[in-house]
Amino acid sequence: MGSEQKKPAYIKYLFGGLSGIGATTFVQPLDLVKNRMQLSGAGGGKKEYKNTFDALSKILKAEGVTGIYKGLGAGFLRQATYTTTRLGVYTGLNDSYKIKFDGPPNLLASMLMGVIAGASGAFVGTPAEVALIRMTADGRLPLNERRNYTSVFNALARITREEGVLTLWRGCIPTMGRAMVVNAAQLASYSQAKQYLVRSGYFTEGIKLHFVASMMSGFITTVASMPVDIAKTRLQNMKVSADGKAEYRGTVDVLSRVVRQEGLFALWKGFTPYFCRLGPHTVLTFIFLEQMNSAYNKFVLGGSGGSSGL
Repeated sequence: MGSEQKKPAYIKYLFGGLSGIGATTFVQPLDLVKNRMQLSGAGGGKKEYKNTFDALSKILKAEGVTGIYKGLGAGFLRQATYTTTRLGVYTGLNDSYKIKFDGPPNLLASMLMGVIAGASGAFVGTPAEVALIRMTADGRLPLNERRNYTSVFNALARITREEGVLTLWRGCIPTMGRAMVVNAAQLASYSQAKQYLVRSGYFTEGIKLHFVASMMSGFITTVASMPVDIAKTRLQNMKVSADGKAEYRGTVDVLSRVVRQEGLFALWKGFTPYFCRLGPHTVLTFIFLEQMNSAYNKFVLGGSGGSSGL
């Protein structure tokens, strides 16, 4: 515990962001497929994709390999803002709890810390999230309706210039709501899964433990967060007419219309790519984070390594 206490706060934020960026490098195509599937059939319209594999094959056929990596820069910026903040805040709260109470937090405390970390990260990361949603969704629009952002910074600049700076935080409330659900589920379930697995006697500290705990966390998080994620995706991608009329009035309006027009299970539309994205992303993020913390403890602080303490 001593080496963890001496770790500077900025290192926790830095490692959080780097772990998220590393994971995004591998899972960006799944994020794009998930976004496209969540937008498919909006308003009761015709569904563009039958399933995950149909969506992936159609996108590859129409847009090529580079098409499934659209928005990668926005994905990186999102991790640099959102994940840096949420993991930095969470590890800071986690460490403070251990010092004050001389032991790991219980489930309720872990969930509360996850909620605080998620809300903080989501507010900071919403502009990058808006750019990411729009860039990954652009390829499904008719040519004359595409926004054709050339980069994440071009997207942010044009959104500010054409629609006003507050548009960068469009969907901020459902984004924060999703992040609170995701982090309460993801960070708390990861911490608790690690403790449970270690107590079982079949696992010791290492990548095997991190992998299994991450997969358990990823599944729980996917089930809990998908409805809010669909609301966030549709709000951030919607266009506002010249007279100021928006397609949706808010999160509740999105969810009620999805259920009414597309059915209850449409709230989990895109479950496979979402889990295939969130599962590996959770695994890679926590493995990268644990390994960076272990290396820092060993080579910088001169300790024996060890985990981040999540």
